[in-house]
Amino acid sequence: MNKTIRRASVFALLLVLALLVRATWVQFYDGTALADDKANRRNAIETYSRPLGNIIVAGEAITGSTRTKGGDLAYKRTYKDGELYAAVTGYASQAYAPTQLEGIYADLLNGTDTRLKTVMDTVTNRRADPGEVLTTIDPDVQKAAYRALGDKKGAAVAIDPRTGKILAAVSTPSYAPSSLTDANTAGSAWKSLNADKDKPLTNRALRQPLPPGSTFKLVVAAAALEDGLYKNVDESTDSPDPYILPGTVRPLDNENKSAPCKDAPIRVALKYSCNNVFGHMAAQLGQDKVRAMAEKFGFNDRKQDVPVRAYPSVYPSGMDKAQTALSGIGQFDVTATPLQMAMVSAAIANGGKLVSPHMVSQITDSGGEVLRNYDDSAGTREVISSSTAEQLRSAMETVVKDGTGTNALIDGVTVGGKTGTAQHGENNSKTPYAWFTSYGKSDGNGKEVAVAVMVEQSDAARSEVSGNGLAAPVAKAMMRTALKR
Repeated sequence: MNKTIRRASVFALLLVLALLVRATWVQFYDGTALADDKANRRNAIETYSRPLGNIIVAGEAITGSTRTKGGDLAYKRTYKDGELYAAVTGYASQAYAPTQLEGIYADLLNGTDTRLKTVMDTVTNRRADPGEVLTTIDPDVQKAAYRALGDKKGAAVAIDPRTGKILAAVSTPSYAPSSLTDANTAGSAWKSLNADKDKPLTNRALRQPLPPGSTFKLVVAAAALEDGLYKNVDESTDSPDPYILPGTVRPLDNENKSAPCKDAPIRVALKYSCNNVFGHMAAQLGQDKVRAMAEKFGFNDRKQDVPVRAYPSVYPSGMDKAQTALSGIGQFDVTATPLQMAMVSAAIANGGKLVSPHMVSQITDSGGEVLRNYDDSAGTREVISSSTAEQLRSAMETVVKDGTGTNALIDGVTVGGKTGTAQHGENNSKTPYAWFTSYGKSDGNGKEVAVAVMVEQSDAARSEVSGNGLAAPVAKAMMRTALKR
């Protein structure tokens, strides 16, 4: 009998030990995982138990928090000029994961970032007061871009070439982030926004690469000059017109049939946007040399953080000679974001040096103490030589003075640019994309800015779609505003 009792006792003891081990495991391992689970409502209750920290533009908060009426979520996010800044802020929602700057700095803005904790916060296990995010956005340039784009579907980016500061990032059509903040109404707003064929939730400025068309010719010209294929922008390129794509019987046509594109030097070829010259040039260089130059400018970079992760702009590999020629005019499988094309102009404007673009200058604690200064950490790399940059600037200025980009002319400002009209759809069956990338330097105060604009769709007739007609006026409005005294 005693033997049976002992065995039963040992078995019971083992069960108790197993239970203790399991309870400890759940409490210290599974408990942490459950606490951190996005579906755990207690996290949302804690996050919205008090006001969030703010995102700042030019010293003013463009976000806020307001008391809710009833329920267990005490506060919800609010936005000032939400549609204007949606491509910058994203949204902080009681129902969905935060996006853009709201998502990247969620811990800072809700007070859970460990850098915010004081000694007393650590002792009492109190959540720290939230910090703030200071952006590089210039509100006037942002508004100029938003107003100029108007009802067009498109995007625009402006960068200070010397500092890498992103002065504007606009995507249209936009949306009201406040429509997604309240858990009671976010569901219907989310469904409506996702059903919209114009995709207002898409950040076209940073996250929708499209064929850049002739704006990519700047990259090819840079590759040719750096490689020594041509000594300068005024040397004949010996380019036939018509130019037959290698291995085919298909001519690479020019939009302007009367333009002097035969054997045209780079300056003239950029001025008239001669496809035959840049198709021939890309085929001569070969895809590897063109890709190497594109990657120096930022193409194929899968970790382009500004700090929002931008989608990579792509220069493809594995092309034949005909496809390489098409890539030379920004077609085939070449894609770019407005951010990327603004980076191209910024590097050319800055003597060949590209400063890492960024839209956050500092993050601070609740008392204003700087936790990180992004302006100090912005890296710089040489993309092209200063002499190549100088020649390209000269050629780009010709484009604006009396070439395809005259709609970007500004009194008292030296402007250089490149237009682009990219084919869209099989056999160019859909409305083309209109592009313009440029830089401007004030003759009075020396300020500089680089801009890229992409118009994906407008109410213009197909025959009127061009980079000069649709995109250049937007760039002009942005540059004029950025360069004012």
